[in-house]
Parts: sequence; C-alpha cells; structure tokens
Amino acid sequence: MSETTVPVTRTAASSAVSPVIAESSTARGRRARIALRTLQVVLALFYVIASALPKLIAHPSAVEGFDKMGWGSAGMYIIGVLELAGGIALLIPVLQSVAAAALSGLMVGAFVVQLTYFDGENAATPLILIVPLALIAWARRRHNADLLRLVRRRA
Repeated sequence: MSETTVPVTRTAASSAVSPVIAESSTARGRRARIALRTLQVVLALFYVIASALPKLIAHPSAVEGFDKMGWGSAGMYIIGVLELAGGIALLIPVLQSVAAAALSGLMVGAFVVQLTYFDGENAATPLILIVPLALIAWARRRHNADLLRLVRRRA
C-alpha cells in the first residue's frame, strides 16, 4: 500500500491568516457553518422564548425570583429586554459576534446572582451557556469589522 503525497506550497494569502473553518468552502467548512448557524438559532430561540418571554409577560416564577433578589419588576423587564435583544441579534449577521459576547457577560452576571441569591441552585446553566456563546463570538468575530465600519459611517 503506497501513499501519494502532494507538495504543499505556501502563498502569501495562505501564510498570513488561515481561514476560519466556519467560513471555509470545503465540505467540512459547510458542515461547520450549518452547525454554527443551527446553534445560533437554538440559542436565539432559548433566549427569546424560554428566558425573555417569562420575564416580559411577568410570569409568576420570574416575578418571585426578582422579588427575592429585591430587583422588582423593573429589573425583571430590563433583563428580559436584554435577553430578547441578544436573542434577536444572534440571528443578524453583523451583530452576532457582539450579541454572543454581550449575552456571555449577561450569563456571568446570572451565574453570580445564582450563587449569591439562590445558593447556587441553577448556577451551572449560565456557565454551560457561556461555552456556545463564546464559540459563536469567536467564529463570527470577522463581522465585528463590518459593524465598526457601519458605526463609523453613521457617525
């Protein structure tokens, strides 16, 4: 059994920065892009439906939790709006990296709240959510330059 090898030549473009797998045109890259987009849709649905909606409709369980913290309905609605905006922004290409980073920050806050007010009862949930959010923020980081150009153009 023999193996055929092909010499690898480096071009200026390939040696500068290797492309992100999620943006590759190979079959593996296409699968990675689809998986990443699916992950974004699942997380967006989670944040909009399972997390923000109960806060925005003042579900009794959400009201009870925010009253226990002393944040009241104002804090509940603010967190609900932030989660709703982050969930929607995960689906907008120019905002997806920033949204994932912002939601990661919100999850750090949720982790601290779970530890301090609720004795760590569900503290693992925000930590688990940070992992895919960090992956999205990293994989979609090239969109940050597009966002920066849009902001500078409008300023």
